[in-house]
Amino acid sequence: MKDPRIDRKKLHPLDNLIFISIAAVLCGAETWEDIEDFGYAKFDWFSGILDMKNGVPSHDTFNRFFSALNPGEFESHFITWTQSIISEHDYEFVSIDGKTIRQAGKMSNHGSIHIVSAWASHNNLTLGQVRTSEKSNEITAIPELLKSLMIEN
Repeated sequence: MKDPRIDRKKLHPLDNLIFISIAAVLCGAETWEDIEDFGYAKFDWFSGILDMKNGVPSHDTFNRFFSALNPGEFESHFITWTQSIISEHDYEFVSIDGKTIRQAGKMSNHGSIHIVSAWASHNNLTLGQVRTSEKSNEITAIPELLKSLMIEN
C-alpha cells in the first residue's frame, strides 16, 4: 500500500500504524486516543512483532495518517486481507444488512450516513461495507458490495 506520508516525517513504520489500529479497533477502541492507549497497554506484545524502536505513535499521528490515506486503496487491501483469512467453507452464511448512522451527520452537516454491510456469521467478521447514496436504498448497494467481496455460489 502506498504510504501517504512525507519521507522525512516517517517516524513510525506503515505496518505499525495499520496493525496497531486494527488490533485496537478489534478490541473496542473508538477514538484515536483509545488506539494510542491500546498501543501503550500492549507495548510489550507489539514489540515482539513490530519495530517499536520509536515507541507508540501519538493519537495525532494516527489521525493524520488515516486522514491522508486513500480510503479506496485501504478498503481494497483490507478486503483482500479479510478474504485471505476465511476459507471457502466459512462462507456458509453471509448476512447482508443496512444501517443508518444518524449521529455522523451532525459532524458533516450532510445528513445521516447509510451503509450496507456483509457479515460472515461463521467467523463473526464484517467482510465489507458500502456507503449508499442519500437518494438511494440498500437494494442498489448490495450488488456493489457482493462484487467487491468476490463471493461465488
